[in-house]
Amino acid sequence: MKADIREFRNTLQTLLVAAVTCGMLSLSAGVGDAAVAEDLAICDQVEDELLLDQAVSSVNIDVSCNEGIVTLDGTVDNILAKDRAQRLTETVRGVLSVVNLIAVQPPQEKSDPEIQDAIETALLHNPATESYEVTVTVQDGVATLDGTVDSWQEKQLSAHVAKEVAGVTEIDNQIGIEVGETRIDSEIKNDVEQSLTRDVFLDGAGLIDVSVEDGKVTLTGTVGSVFEKGRARTQAWVTGVSDVDNSALEVANWADEERERNTAYPTLSDSEIEEAVNHALLYDPRTNSFAIDVSCVDGYVALRGTVDNLKAKRAAEQDARNTIGVYSVNNRLQVRTDGELTDADIQERVENALLRNPYTDSFEITVLVENGTANLYGTVDSYFEKAEADDVSSNVRGVNFVDNNLVVSDTVNSYVYDPYVDSYDPYGYDWYDYDRPYTFETDADIEDDIEDELWWSPFVDSDQVSVTVENAEATLTGTVDSVMERQAAAENAIEGGAVSVDNELTIE
Repeated sequence: MKADIREFRNTLQTLLVAAVTCGMLSLSAGVGDAAVAEDLAICDQVEDELLLDQAVSSVNIDVSCNEGIVTLDGTVDNILAKDRAQRLTETVRGVLSVVNLIAVQPPQEKSDPEIQDAIETALLHNPATESYEVTVTVQDGVATLDGTVDSWQEKQLSAHVAKEVAGVTEIDNQIGIEVGETRIDSEIKNDVEQSLTRDVFLDGAGLIDVSVEDGKVTLTGTVGSVFEKGRARTQAWVTGVSDVDNSALEVANWADEERERNTAYPTLSDSEIEEAVNHALLYDPRTNSFAIDVSCVDGYVALRGTVDNLKAKRAAEQDARNTIGVYSVNNRLQVRTDGELTDADIQERVENALLRNPYTDSFEITVLVENGTANLYGTVDSYFEKAEADDVSSNVRGVNFVDNNLVVSDTVNSYVYDPYVDSYDPYGYDWYDYDRPYTFETDADIEDDIEDELWWSPFVDSDQVSVTVENAEATLTGTVDSVMERQAAAENAIEGGAVSVDNELTIE
């Protein structure tokens, strides 16, 4: 399939970029064949992304594309996989919209009372949601969440916790938001604009226009991908906002030459980076209740202070990494719990959390907790499932460290962290390594496949990256615009088949 994509790219790349940039594909009969070919190429790339992802079983997913609008149809066994399939699709260059018709069919049937009890327990035991006033009802696998929380972010986190329960087929999120603080529209507008420009995921934040009326935010302008359109809406939910409308944000492919987004990145001083990280921590319900000290010197950020759960420590580091201008993060946060839970209590909660999760519930994972350290033993199928078990364990109050000794059956397929898709950052895991042991592809084929991956990514300017491959090791050289783009390019190289990556890209 990669060979097919390579052929498409070689024959159509110049024509497609020019036609899409000028908006001519759907208007000119002369390039109708090219439009059909582009849709086919987009379908192939989406199928590849789904096929290579360890968290989505793509066997029963059908992909179709019409003028850049991708439709996903078929079945998966959990709602997290359905959401992930959509996020993966949204990160493919050329996709203008996604219609997600995937149905969730859990492999093991659970009764509605069982699912409801599991969701209530998950919300109660999650350190961030334990105090939320959320009620749960379940009918035919559809979980309805009601109640009131203080922010849009808390509403979304509640839904995510519910989705992590095996057996849930759909979430009807009816949770209300108590806006609380009243702010004037001009204040909200300034806060939203700052939030957009500080987010490393928004390449074209400077091309987004913000207007606010009676607390309702409207976003207009242009973004480079469907993912960024959704991300902009997320970042616009600041204090005082009652609603966000991003429907007028246009998704357009960036030109392959000088991308407009290159002019949109702000240059932040160390004090501005500190302010931006503090802003991110404030709007993350996993971290906003803690007094975290943020310091920055030449883009190197240090986090200090105390949190009461491991997930909060990891989330704080992830928030800092996702901030414009941050080059590296030194996470010196200490996890200190109140000691109310014994090791036996913590162990039972970790075991139950792993049994609730649709990715880890089918494995015999042995948990041993000693002095707050959760030791995991057993065998799982993939590195993703090992990472999921790590994340699930970190989200249990009382766990201050995870010693992950899980053995992975499939050691050939690496787990490549995708910051645009994954909800957690595995770079803090001492076992995380995405190098694969071997490959059967030639160096020339790997080089071509890496260039394909870079070209299809809406987050990497492929013209800025040079690729050479020797003995299956990829060397990346050139200049990119952010730490996130540098990281994404390395992950593209692994996805393209490299056994290891020498990332010599510089950030400017």
